[in-house]
Amino acid sequence: MPEEKTNVMRILDQKKVAYTPHWYAHPNGAVDGVSVAALIGRDPAAVCKTLVTQGASKKYYVFVIPVGKELDLKGAARAVGEKSVEMIRQAQLPPLTGYVHGGCSPVGMKKQFPTVFDQSVEALDTIIVSAGRIGAQVEAAPGELAALVRGCFAPVSK
Repeated sequence: MPEEKTNVMRILDQKKVAYTPHWYAHPNGAVDGVSVAALIGRDPAAVCKTLVTQGASKKYYVFVIPVGKELDLKGAARAVGEKSVEMIRQAQLPPLTGYVHGGCSPVGMKKQFPTVFDQSVEALDTIIVSAGRIGAQVEAAPGELAALVRGCFAPVSK
């Protein structure tokens, strides 16, 4: 069921990053990441969620981790040189990133925040991240996605 391109897809096209779009039905709004992986027939270890945090310094950080894992807050803080980081409230997500919960992508946020991809995905051929809205995902090489958002890889999940 091809749908119209999202902003994320347009950015990837513009930056010449190869990707494969994936669409899934979401009759009841956002679904959890493990369910998204099942809906698109992919291993949850390669399907990632995008989490936005705020450090003790009040700076914002983005972490991209496999959907079946949790963000390791201590590891995440170490990765960005903060004393601590905590998840932002869902209500803060749209004004900060331009994305809704369940449709947050590391690509194309209103402002580019420091971004860290979990090191578990670095060696994979491709990973899947949100295409910027519920029901749409993009699959691309982790190194290319990280380069696009000036991100890095670090152990940030458990």
